[in-house]
Amino acid sequence: MRLAILFLIPLLAAAQAPKKKSAAAGDDRSGYTDTPLIPGQTWKVHDAARPRPPKVMPGRPVVSIPPPADADVLFDGKDLSKWQLRSRKGETAPANWKVQDGYVEVVSPEGGRWNMVTKAGYGDCQLHIEWLVPKEDVGQGQAGGNSGVELMGRYEVQVMESFENLTYADGQAASLYGQWPPTVNASTPKGEWNAYDIFFTAPRFEGDKLVKPAYVTVVHNGVLVQNHREMTGPVAHRRAIPYVAHPAEEPLSLQDHGHPVRYRNIWIRRLKDGQ
Repeated sequence: MRLAILFLIPLLAAAQAPKKKSAAAGDDRSGYTDTPLIPGQTWKVHDAARPRPPKVMPGRPVVSIPPPADADVLFDGKDLSKWQLRSRKGETAPANWKVQDGYVEVVSPEGGRWNMVTKAGYGDCQLHIEWLVPKEDVGQGQAGGNSGVELMGRYEVQVMESFENLTYADGQAASLYGQWPPTVNASTPKGEWNAYDIFFTAPRFEGDKLVKPAYVTVVHNGVLVQNHREMTGPVAHRRAIPYVAHPAEEPLSLQDHGHPVRYRNIWIRRLKDGQ
């Protein structure tokens, strides 16, 4: 009987121990194999088999260009009067990210919990924004200078150090996160500025019904990398989320993932139907 008990102990321990996730599921550098298909595509969300875009060096360094006369200047290098912080629970607080030398650097009361959002809401728009990952950043995968530009707080153009840092294709810089990688990788090295020019058509709803999806075009450092791409819904990590009806205008959001990403020269133009 004693031998039988001794034999059963390790079996019981193994049965009660928490199951470890299979290594085959992947990671945030190589991608994953256990995620759902992206609607309308043959690829899974963060698919490990999805090829990374080829590198294309931009034609020249990013030079800040003054905003056009009809733009709403969201950040001119001096103050955050048009912004506030918002937590994942919807709490708000005064914007307190660090402003110096003409840029604002991601830093919140509780790193990763608060995003910086505009006080005003926007729908169809043209957005210009410049960003930089400091040379001191040593993160890898999705910890490599991670932030993001969230149109209407839902539809994200990824900010990431992608000149050297490797991550899944639909999570690198200029991807429509979890849905579309950029056609090419036009990233600059750490310590150098990047520029996004984003053209966004907001989704249309009739009551709770989606009648027209969102579309996004992105020019990264002067290179077209997303050409009128259809968004399948709000973005999410390792998930595919359907559209849920929301107001016609919502705040623009800059993500805080606890990494010291810098932003400057942020301006936006409202677009009317047909523009």
